[in-house]
Order: sequence, then structure tokens, then C-alpha cells
Amino acid sequence: MPSYSGGLGVLAGDTIRAAADIRLPMLAVSLLYRKGYFTQLLADDGLQSEEPVEWEVEDFLQEEPQRVTVPLENRRVELRAWRYDAKGVRGFEVPIYFLDADLPSNAERDRNLTGSLYGGDPYYRLCQEVLLGIGGVRMLRALGYTDLSRYHMNEGHAALLTLELLGEEAEKAGRESIRGEDIEKVRSKCVFTTHTPVPAGHDRFPMEFLTRAFPEQQDFLDLKDASSAELLRRVLQAETNFPGLQEAAKRGASVNMTHLALNMSMYVNGVAKLHGEVSRRMFPQVPIEAITNGVHAATWTAPSFQQTLDRYLPTWREDNYSLRGALGLPQEEVWSSHLLAKHELFEEVHKKTGLQLDPDIFTIGFARRATGYKRADLILSDLDRLREISKNAGKFQIVFAGKAHPNDGGGKELIRKIFRAKKALKKSVQVVFLDNYNMEVGGKITAGVDLWLNTPQFPLEASGTSGMKAALNGVPSLSILDGWWVEGHIEGVTGWAIGELRHSGDESLDNAADAESLYDKLEHVILPMFYNERHKYLTVMQHAIAINGSFFNTQRMVQQYITDAYIR
Repeated sequence: MPSYSGGLGVLAGDTIRAAADIRLPMLAVSLLYRKGYFTQLLADDGLQSEEPVEWEVEDFLQEEPQRVTVPLENRRVELRAWRYDAKGVRGFEVPIYFLDADLPSNAERDRNLTGSLYGGDPYYRLCQEVLLGIGGVRMLRALGYTDLSRYHMNEGHAALLTLELLGEEAEKAGRESIRGEDIEKVRSKCVFTTHTPVPAGHDRFPMEFLTRAFPEQQDFLDLKDASSAELLRRVLQAETNFPGLQEAAKRGASVNMTHLALNMSMYVNGVAKLHGEVSRRMFPQVPIEAITNGVHAATWTAPSFQQTLDRYLPTWREDNYSLRGALGLPQEEVWSSHLLAKHELFEEVHKKTGLQLDPDIFTIGFARRATGYKRADLILSDLDRLREISKNAGKFQIVFAGKAHPNDGGGKELIRKIFRAKKALKKSVQVVFLDNYNMEVGGKITAGVDLWLNTPQFPLEASGTSGMKAALNGVPSLSILDGWWVEGHIEGVTGWAIGELRHSGDESLDNAADAESLYDKLEHVILPMFYNERHKYLTVMQHAIAINGSFFNTQRMVQQYITDAYIR
């Protein structure tokens, strides 16, 4: 089901699977994207083009009979829900409801609102968020979920659900406008996770968009009430209070969805300890905690490793902490499991590119969304140096993958740069780029390479989860000390660091120093260990599973959400 574009969507799925595994009474709501994100097509020079992903909804999802309507401009948009049940390891199910506006009762433009993920202009995006937040709450009520204790907003896209909850509270009190007591009641039920320090990840819409979308709701907030006036001032990031929503729109104010969610939640968290620090600097007016992300262990462990773990650590699926027993696995079994995963990856490479990679050669993996701050090209900074390392320290090859957002020209140019480097390096360092990066391709890369490379621009990596997936398969990381790697890194034990540990306020950028550190570790530490002291490399692989695999998983993460956010 192509209903996500990358890390955040995959994380949501991993979270739901973990909730099902531990039998947490939870449900999830998302939009149904009939055209998915996109299928990536790459020309010979790496130029990316996009095609819609057509998929048969009925093949995956069960339609629910309930219908709800959502006000939009002066229209009523009808929504239905499709259900998917995520089944846990003990058979417990967590339902996921996908909201769909593609109904005959809706105008064509409204039917298309659940067409494309990240499609259309900013107003289209706002309308999608209206359907998700307001429509989501209304659908939950129609489905019989009337007594939910917590509403967890995953990034600001769902923040409008707070407006629907506020409306419910006012209605219970027999009022049409919102007051301070309504705000407190709703705030006590809401939890918000912020996932990115990158400004593009925080939606802002002109206030004029909201007054256009909700023309009948001009008096929604009772601005004579101090709490309501203060909430509006914070959400609009305004210096002074506005007399009304129309006046705010006239003066060009904009609504920040992240600020709406921040100010309407009783618990807010970042997704790694360092990201918690970065978020507190970004939003100093709100207390922000940190719960470090994880990945779903059983989903991201390659079949070959699953079989080995089933033999030696039979409870690892139910109890991810038992993965710390990986230190006791026979090294020959770890290596044979790894070689099988490597073979799976190389089959995929051959199928997609026609190239036959040598399994005896050290293989580096880099698969992330193709965008500038993730710096996929850092390792390609000095091609002569790469040739020299390959010649003197040991041969290596690099497997890349990643989609650029259709409107991200810089991301698209990054892919072309990798293609140019691939051509220039020829046989001295074999470089492959796998198109149409998705969960299947991502899983094969994280399990099948010998080293996971991650080079984000500090401090823009909120968490990152690809290195966690690699760790579950015994693949150590070579990474900038940002996001989760600050917590998962033990030098020479779980992997290696590029550069030094920095503090959250340090935003200086030194590509040359980072590249030099990367080359130095590769040439003098990692390649010699892999080729000359394989038993030591295998020990690092075992520690990657035992230390990082046993902790950086969604089972631990969800348990932490329960104790810190859901039942406090």
C-alpha cells in the first residue's frame, strides 16, 4: 500500500505493529492516497521523473459502512473509511482507518483530495489536513470510538483534530465558541511528537486559507476569553492579540500547525535525546521531552537472520530485549546469515541494473530520501581519494537508493551527481543506484550491505531509523553523531563515528572535515578490520544486534510512550 513517502510513514507502521505485539488498545487514522506517492523513473544520467502509483484499494482494505461529512468552504465533503488490521505476534489486532473522499456525492475537486500524497498547492494540502484532523475525529465517533483517552498527533499534519475536539467540548457546555475550560480539557487528552528540525517539515498556512475553508466559523474562538485569545496569539506567532479571525487574515497572519499542536498538547516529545534539545531551542515556550525512535524488529530483520535468531533466541519477537543474547551467537552462523542477506540484495541489484556485484567485496549502503541536508554525495567529495583507498586498503562498492521529492530540484541534482561519480569511478569503485526506493528495496539494502553510511548535516537529523534497521541485521554504522547515533554509537563496538560529538546549538558546516574523517575511518580502521581481522568485524556485528537492536526498536519505544505520555 503506497500510502507514505518515507521514514515518517514507515515509522507510523512500525509503531502500530509494535502496539499490536504488546496488545495495546490503540487505533490509527490516515488518509487514503489512491495515487500513492510516486513511482521513480531514472534516465541513464540519473534524471528523475515520476509516475503515479495506481493500486487496487479493495485488494488490501475492507470498506466500512459509516459515512461522515466535513465542512469545507460552503460545501459538505463526504468521507468513508477503509480498514486494515495490523496483527501482532500474539494475534492481537490494531485497526488502521484510511479516510477516503472519492465518493460520487462529492465534487470532482473534493474527490481528488485523497488522491496524492504531498500533491497539489498549499491550499490543497490544508484541505487534506482538514479531512485528516476534523474528518478523522468525526469518523472515529461514527465508528463507535467515543471514549478515547489520548489523541497522538504524529507531526503537525493532524493538528486540526484539536479544533474538532474543542468544538465537541463547547457543544457539551451548550456554547458555540471556545473558552479556556475547553482548551484545558482538550489539552489533557492530546500528545504531540515533532519529528524534524527542518523548517519545511512544519506546515504554515495563511490565516486567509482557514477563513476561506471555514467561512461559517469566524466566531469559533471566544476572543474575549483570555485563554482563547492567548491560544490564537501563540498559534499565529503574533506579537499582539487580534480582535477576530477575519482581521488576522486581513493582516496576513499565518497559522503554524506545529504551534497549534504544541499548544494543545499535555505532552510533547522529540524523537531522540539530541532532537529533544534541538526542539527545545526551536520552541522554548513549551516543555519538550524525548522518546528515541525505534524500528519493528520482526519486520526489518532479514529472513536469514530471523531463522538464526529463532534457533538461538526463540523469544526475540515477543521480547526484543532478548536480542542482547546475540553476543552468544556462533560467529560462523552470523556470517552465513549475513551472506544470505547479501545474496538477496545482489539479486535485487542484478534485477534492477543488470550488474553483478562481487559478494566478497566490502559493500557500503546509503539509502535515504534524496535531499541536500542528508548529503548522500559526501562520500563522493574526492573521487581520487576513493580510488586510492580502494587500491591500498581494500576494494569496496557502494549501493545507493533514494527518491527526491518531485519539487526538490536540489535532491534531483544530487541523484545526477551520484550517476556522474558512478561513471567516473568505473571499475575502481563500483557504484550502483537502485531506483524506486521502497520498503522492500530498503529492507534488502539495510540487511545486505557490510556497512551502513549516514552523513546528515548536523543537527538536522531528528532521529533516523535506517541505521537501526541495519543494526538488527548485524550491519554496523559509520555515521555523523546526530539523531539516534549519538545514543547508539560506541566507537569500534557498535560502529564508528564521522567527526566529533557536537552540542545541539552548533550549526557550523564543514563538508571537507566530515569527508576527511569518513575517508580516514574507512581506510585505516574499517576496511583493514573487515579484510584482515574478520573475527573482530563479526564481533562489531554482534554488538550492533545486541546493544542497538535490543534497544532501538518500536517495542521499547511504544512502552515508553505508554509510561511517559499515554497513562500519565
